[in-house]
Amino acid sequence: MRNNLFLLFLLLFTTFQVTAQELNFTVTINSERARTQNKDIFDQMKNSFEQFLNGRSWTSDQFDATEKIKGNMLVTINDMPQVGYFEATVQIQAVRPVYGTSYETLTLNFVDRNWNFEFKESQPMEFNRYSYLNEITSLLAYYAYIVIGIDYDTFSPEGGEPYFEIANNIVSNALQSSKLGWEQDPSNRRNRYWLIDELYSSQVTRAIREAFYLYHRRGLDMLSKNPEEAYQNILKALSNLADVNNIQPNSILTISFMDAKSDEIAKVLKNAPLEIKEQAVDYLLQVDPNNARKYNDIL
Repeated sequence: MRNNLFLLFLLLFTTFQVTAQELNFTVTINSERARTQNKDIFDQMKNSFEQFLNGRSWTSDQFDATEKIKGNMLVTINDMPQVGYFEATVQIQAVRPVYGTSYETLTLNFVDRNWNFEFKESQPMEFNRYSYLNEITSLLAYYAYIVIGIDYDTFSPEGGEPYFEIANNIVSNALQSSKLGWEQDPSNRRNRYWLIDELYSSQVTRAIREAFYLYHRRGLDMLSKNPEEAYQNILKALSNLADVNNIQPNSILTISFMDAKSDEIAKVLKNAPLEIKEQAVDYLLQVDPNNARKYNDIL
């Protein structure tokens, strides 16, 4: 009897541990430029990064296996100036399912071009959200909370607020490191500091967070059952982006939104009413003029 109870407890405990983990990320290490014969270290790097992202609980909510947030992290090693020291570019992508379909929509597609870090074999992956311990876990945790925050924003208005707050604290702690990517540099607004500033601190870009909700929950999720209202909400999301762009041109959050959504928006709007298309294209040309041909094709 005691053995049966113990097995039941073990099963419940194991289930809790599994369902409490929110991320299902695949990490890819592109090491073609690395000047080293020890290629095994990149396998260790991949495994360590994936375990750190996928093997811990980032929130107090419970996720089952089908609810985990899927994504990819591509780490491109640009240089290895000395043993164990790497200069890299990181691309982070995350997706979320669209209600009632098998389709997955890209919620984040962000390239971080300034990541310098040290990694050694069997390196412990220690992280403390209240202090800066090392560059690797600070960056991985930062993007874990960014991904979760954006995902929550797509399901409820400003639902990602507590996770953006933690990401903001990670940046504040990392400022002491003087490492690239964390700094408040007005000449380089495509970095970690400015991304979380626009997600969490800036009042101007709050409208883009509303756009995440309007576009996904009130747009894509409703498209099959109530297309008329869904297209109106998608249009309102694009209107929000245009409003922000008028006040703050080249906002990193606007660019990030369009990097994830431009192709999808062009496809989704193909079946919209003409009036919606015309207004949407007007907003898109304001926000993302480099893709004008793509948006004009909507009409």
